[in-house]
Amino acid sequence: MNKIIVIVGPTAVGKTDLSIALAKKLNTEIISADSVQIYEGLDIGSAKPSSDEMQGVRHHMISCVKATAPYSVSDFESSASKWIDRLHAEGKIPVIVGGTGLYVNSLLYEMNFGQSCADEAFRIKMEQLAERDGKEAVHALLKAVDPVAAERIHANNLKRVIRALEINHVTGNPTSDFASEPEKTQKYEVILIGLTRPREVLYERINRRVEMMVDAGLIDEVKKLKNSGLDDSFQSMQGIGYKEVLNYIDGISTYEQMKDAVKQASRNYAKRQMTWFKRYAEIRWIDLEISTTESALESILSLI
Repeated sequence: MNKIIVIVGPTAVGKTDLSIALAKKLNTEIISADSVQIYEGLDIGSAKPSSDEMQGVRHHMISCVKATAPYSVSDFESSASKWIDRLHAEGKIPVIVGGTGLYVNSLLYEMNFGQSCADEAFRIKMEQLAERDGKEAVHALLKAVDPVAAERIHANNLKRVIRALEINHVTGNPTSDFASEPEKTQKYEVILIGLTRPREVLYERINRRVEMMVDAGLIDEVKKLKNSGLDDSFQSMQGIGYKEVLNYIDGISTYEQMKDAVKQASRNYAKRQMTWFKRYAEIRWIDLEISTTESALESILSLI
């Protein structure tokens, strides 16, 4: 079975640097699993790696979607799978790196994205809600409209929670037969690596990153997007950093309030990411405050 290496972890933990070093060691390419980096023009706020930072390593699923376009988990799974197949055909082990749990799940599990009773816009809205406010917020919606299904489907089984909501939304009827857990993918042998740091260290890295983003021109980036016709009604502009800066531009918040809001939202997101990734029983954790880049690479390479 062909292998894939999946590197996950909270925002600002150091996924980009380690994944690039790993890709260079393996002479392979990187597939991004980030729901904001996919968009054109959303560069600074998404911490999109620059050409220099990529160090000659090819990256896929970055800047591949217009900022005006909706984009679902099934869209990601379809495109990412094609890149995985192409790299396997070239004899390479793809390195998938990112912090968007739904994107990662689509590659780790058999998601079976059906078209019956489908409403892509609604599904994207629910995925977006889960990404920003956590899976419990989506499960609460299901409990409100279909408490029987909510009892059967655990909040962690987000794909089925969203599917149940989607069917209820389209048909007006409660769903059924959504109790089973998603099956692990049979397409790949997955080497799953989780990166972590002590919470206080991670939060300080997040705070510094936000300051660096603002200094690097985040406000001008958002102004440019706004002038092109984008506002917070677009999926792309729901990313952390963009909505908060829009509020600042619109006079809803002060400069300091904006920065504090981005930092707080980022820290909250990091906490939710860690909760999400800790559910993966097969994950192997590397603490980047303890491990050097070289020792981390050795640990990963020993698993191949």
